[in-house]
Parts: sequence; structure tokens; C-alpha cells
Amino acid sequence: MNDQTSPSTGGPAAGYLDHARVGPLSRRAAAALAEATALAGRADPADLDRLFALGDAARTSAARLPPARPHEIALAPSTSNGLFTVAAALRGPGTVLVPRGEFPANVYPWLRFAGRGGPDVRLVDADGPRHITPDLLRRHLTPDVTALTVSAVDSLTGHVAPLAALKEVLGPDRLLIVDAIQGLGAVPIETDAADVLVSGGQKWLRAGWGAALLLIRDRCAERLAPGLGGWAGVTEPFAVRHPAPPLPGAAAHLATNPDFPAAAALGAAVDDLHDQGGPAAVGARIRATLAALLDRARSAGAEVLSDGLALQERAGIGSFRLPGHDTGTVHRALEEAGVITTRRDEWIRVSPHASTPPAATDLFARALHTLARRTPRTPTRTDVQEPTCPTS
Repeated sequence: MNDQTSPSTGGPAAGYLDHARVGPLSRRAAAALAEATALAGRADPADLDRLFALGDAARTSAARLPPARPHEIALAPSTSNGLFTVAAALRGPGTVLVPRGEFPANVYPWLRFAGRGGPDVRLVDADGPRHITPDLLRRHLTPDVTALTVSAVDSLTGHVAPLAALKEVLGPDRLLIVDAIQGLGAVPIETDAADVLVSGGQKWLRAGWGAALLLIRDRCAERLAPGLGGWAGVTEPFAVRHPAPPLPGAAAHLATNPDFPAAAALGAAVDDLHDQGGPAAVGARIRATLAALLDRARSAGAEVLSDGLALQERAGIGSFRLPGHDTGTVHRALEEAGVITTRRDEWIRVSPHASTPPAATDLFARALHTLARRTPRTPTRTDVQEPTCPTS
């Protein structure tokens, strides 16, 4: 099996097509992480002050991305933690709608708090290749519904949710909660429509683990109690008596301080994204590379999942399978050829980045055409079934 690391650059190999799983650290994020870690290692009071200042700067940088007011942003440890934070903050009664195909990170928080003071949960089946549509939402919008939680980008099909249209259907009195990890930094998404948005940095932002952006808009802040808010989320953390008043904005929901080196890496990654032209410019390169990969897959006889999506409806993710060929065998053969992808059920998911070189498309095409020339196996029922379990 080929090494995933390029010996010349220290970054991912040319055939790395798995950013929807893990986006290898960008050089700028890695440098920021190293600098902040060094400050933490010295632990001199002046160095610690600089380290804490890096956390504040990271929050300011992160606010450029949705965009948002800085006080509407807090830095959570991860996407999952951020979603649990929101689930703890959203009190019942009522019902939160959850598309059935959501990745479990956006399912379990709502299930865990249902019956424990949070709203009930209603799972909504997908409507064709698009995991959520305004018409589908309208059919499920009963008076008890208080919120919809949805991924900005579906982690298997790559479908970009029409957030603005969904918010229009919901109206001002219902919350739109967005798990943005598969879209933020990869393509333009309608972040203005989100009342609450959460996104970690380890995928498309290429910032690594340990820090996630948590956005809570002022327009809905009073409707969210600081359910997980701890000492770091109050105005007087060292007061003699507690509880103390919560901090204004999203910071009220923080249980403790962020991982400062991880926060520094996230801030650097967002700055790097803007220096490259922002999501519009980066997204155009990602979509062009993905389109080329899917074209090569089709030419090798592959079936592309949700092939009817328009260019702007698909983010940086595409999935395919070779009819008559075992998916595990296809996945292993691609890896042996130096093409790194993710296998999900009977599908192979590809997810390039703006930095993916043209050589990746050539590697991918050669490997697929070699596989396609092999004698296919007898198809089984799984070859014609769509997946039923969520993916990331």
C-alpha cells in the first residue's frame, strides 16, 4: 500500500481524496498549532497571556467565516460537543425535526435530551436524492415543531441543504440549527439563514481536532438557556458565591476554556481560507476537481449516487460504485494505487480539496479503468440498494 504522505512536502500524497473524513493540517494551521504549543510548554506568565490572546484572536477570525458578530461565536471542543451544548440549551416542550439520514453526531444530542427537559424528536425520511427540501419540511411542519436540525452538506451524497429556503419555511419563531462540518470552508453555504451553527475544524478547514466554531445568533440567544454553561461561561468565575450571571452571547454556553493551541490552529485556518479567496474561490476549485473525478468514474462504468444534483447543489463530496464489483475490493484496489477514499456500505466516497493536484484525477482514472476491465462478480441485492445508515 502506498504511503499517504508525500515525502517532498510532508503533506498528503497526490491521491488523497478523503477530506470529508480528515483534512490533513494545512501548513499555516500546523505552524499556529506549534507556536501555541510552545507557549503552553514554557508556561511563563507572559507566554500564557499570549496563549490566551491567541484564543481570543481565533474567535475573532472564526467570526469572519459565517459571518457573525464576535460575541455570537464561541469555541467548543468539537462538532459533537457543540451540538450537545445546543441540545442542552433548547428546552421543551416542542419537537425538533431531524432528517433520518443525518450523521449520528446530529442525532444523539436530540435523542439524549428528549424526555430530560428537551423537545421531542421526530425523524424525517429523505425526499429522493435531496436529504431535506422546503416541500418536505412543509409537510412535517406541525404546530408543535420548534426547530429543525440539519447538515449543511450531506456526508454521503454531498447535497447542499437550501438553508435560506428552509429558514423561510420555518419562519422567525422556529430555529434552524446547522451542523456545518461538511460544508464550512469547502463551498459557500447560506450561513445567514442559520440561527445556530456548529462546525469542527478537522475536515475542510484542515485545522485538526480540538476546536469547533459554535455560532448562536443574537436573534435567538434568549431562547437558549446555558444548559452546559460552566465557570467559563459566567461573568465572575472567581466570585465568592455562585451562580454568577452568564456572559453575553455564545460564551455563556462554554463549560470550560477552549483548547488554546487547537483554537489557534482553527483561527489560522480560517485566515488562510480568506487569503485564498474565501469559500467561493476555494469551493469553485473543489467542485471542478470533484466534477472531473465523477466524470472519470462514469467513464469507467460507475454509478454515481444522487447523480441528478446540479453543480451548485453538490459540495465537495461524491459517492460511486462499480456495478458487479465488490465495493471492498474496489476500495482496497484504489488504496493500493495510491488513491485514498472512504468506503460507506456499497459506496466509495471521494472528497478532494482545492489543493488536490491534477495527478490525483489521473491516478483515480487509471485505477478505476483497471478495475473495470476485470471480470465482474455476480451482482447481489446490496448492489441495487441505497444505504440506510448515516455516514461521515
